[in-house]
Amino acid sequence: MERLINIDNGGTLTDICTWDGSDFAFTKTLTTPFDLSQCLFDGITKVSAEVFGEANLPDLLHSTKHIRYSTTQGTNALVERKGPMIGLIVDDEKIVGELRSTTPQAELFDDLVGSRVAMVDLSSDDSVLDADLVRSVNQLTTDGAARIVVVAGDGADGAERRLRRILLRRFPRHLLGSVPMLYVSEFSTDRTRSRRVWSGILNSFLHPTIERFLYNAEDRLREHRVKNPLLIYRNDGASSRVAKSIALKTYSSGPRGGLEGTRALAEAYGLGHVLMIDVGGTTTDVGSVKDGEILTARRGSISDIPISFPMSDVHSSGVGGSSIIAVKDGTIVVGPESVGAAPGPACFGFGGTNATITDVNLLLGVLDPDTYLDGGFSLDAARARAAISAAVAEPLGVTLDEALIAMEAAYFTRMAEAFAPRIEDAADTTIAAFGGAGPMSACGAARLAGVNTVLIPKLAAVFSAFGIGFSDIAQNYELALDKPTAEGARRAYGQLLDRAERDLFQEGYDLSTCKTEWKLLIEDSKGAVVSEIDYKHGDPVPLKKGQVASLILDASYSLPHVSIDTDGTPEQVAATISGKRQVRSSATQVDDVPVYTLVDQRPGATAMGPAIVEGPFFTARVLDGWRLDVSQAGDLLLTDTL
Repeated sequence: MERLINIDNGGTLTDICTWDGSDFAFTKTLTTPFDLSQCLFDGITKVSAEVFGEANLPDLLHSTKHIRYSTTQGTNALVERKGPMIGLIVDDEKIVGELRSTTPQAELFDDLVGSRVAMVDLSSDDSVLDADLVRSVNQLTTDGAARIVVVAGDGADGAERRLRRILLRRFPRHLLGSVPMLYVSEFSTDRTRSRRVWSGILNSFLHPTIERFLYNAEDRLREHRVKNPLLIYRNDGASSRVAKSIALKTYSSGPRGGLEGTRALAEAYGLGHVLMIDVGGTTTDVGSVKDGEILTARRGSISDIPISFPMSDVHSSGVGGSSIIAVKDGTIVVGPESVGAAPGPACFGFGGTNATITDVNLLLGVLDPDTYLDGGFSLDAARARAAISAAVAEPLGVTLDEALIAMEAAYFTRMAEAFAPRIEDAADTTIAAFGGAGPMSACGAARLAGVNTVLIPKLAAVFSAFGIGFSDIAQNYELALDKPTAEGARRAYGQLLDRAERDLFQEGYDLSTCKTEWKLLIEDSKGAVVSEIDYKHGDPVPLKKGQVASLILDASYSLPHVSIDTDGTPEQVAATISGKRQVRSSATQVDDVPVYTLVDQRPGATAMGPAIVEGPFFTARVLDGWRLDVSQAGDLLLTDTL
């Protein structure tokens, strides 16, 4: 079969995983924030050497059916507030109050929009409204707005269409420097105004960050005469081409890949509740799989901000392998600021001077300076030592060794805080830890949270990229029924069918070859789901007073999916030691710790901590009191025996 390439682009590292129907090849490369298409092609070139024995980018590209891509760039941009200033045109002064109704909403509104709000009066005639809109847009752009969100009326009464006609005439799109405008009624039919507007604001903030890179990447693929378009993996677990994707749905798309992989692990090992902790360079993403289902919200949220679209329940915290560790007011703090890949942790030797947990683990002895990223480059202990001394040891008036232990403890605590609220029953919870930094700190954080079982997949370093392998090409549609009758439903059915046929054709597939699911969603006046009905064309709409209805269509084309083989119970044997490493366990003690190479262990291999397990592109730290077992599939199972 033709290959599938899955790519997960993080703030520090970019992961690439290929699958040919039976075998995997994977690698990691440093993210290049100055040009994200560069690390994409660096990674594909690097993994081609794993496939063919030597680098051969053209052959890999031309033997690949689809390239599926996810990114944390949107997540990182929002966490670090790196994006365009947003302007807002409204027709109701109450809107700003609705958008600032909670502390998180008020803080985000101030950061993204602030005072860049213009009020227009829809009762004015066109000439007066024309002048007001011109004045409003000029003022917003003078105040720094790079994108403008327009909200007027109830979203279905045509008020925004009226504003759109005037604005397109006065500010035509073909003019150089024209400011992009998003009309929220075109973006979402959600009846709750605040959610609808927040969705528009967030999408406008994320859009340029995602757009610039993706079209650049597509252009470079065309230069290589790649006929199949780049597919964007979304936070609903599906993929679509760039021109058919919206920025908001790329938010937390990488973690959704991790969740799909986590669900596969839960099913393979028969686990009831699994908490995913995907630790990248900038964030720790936490999600939950319970009884084989990925927890998904009908109306999702981003940083506690409600939006109009469904989202898997993933919470992102600003703590990762490249998060800056510093002293503020006499206390060690971790993140949310990150050094990313450029300049990166101090030990990378790229000019970074801030301390990170990567620097800490290098000096503790957890990381081997010569085997980081499977020997991709060497880590510089002297630079790490200088950074930690300046950032933590000297401000606190402690020794370097004391600072290392205190920094590690602060990091464990910060990571535990990221997932502890999601624990319902610690005894019935398994933590699936992955990402480049997850396996190093999972045991310490899990013990603080009272969880005694940790699962580290053998593909932990690229696990979100692996999880993308469970996605299909799909489009999802929702239309609120303005006339909740059988006739209104039939009209909506026809509109959604036309959109699906057009979009799937542009994806390269006839709708007749795709799986389609129609649902009629009934909600009460507060937006709570009352019932979800499989809908057939022409069925009546069973509404009661105060209820509203929406018609939903999911259309998908199935791609091959990977699987995890856990059949059989391996015989327990002692794990094979590949070496020893000096690892500091306290400010005054250094232990001689055995090192186990994961790929050299047979299924059933077991040992007790303290230990270091070297996996492909990751290092796992097994603390004292934890037992390690290698499963039939080659994954690492850790159990706290204390």
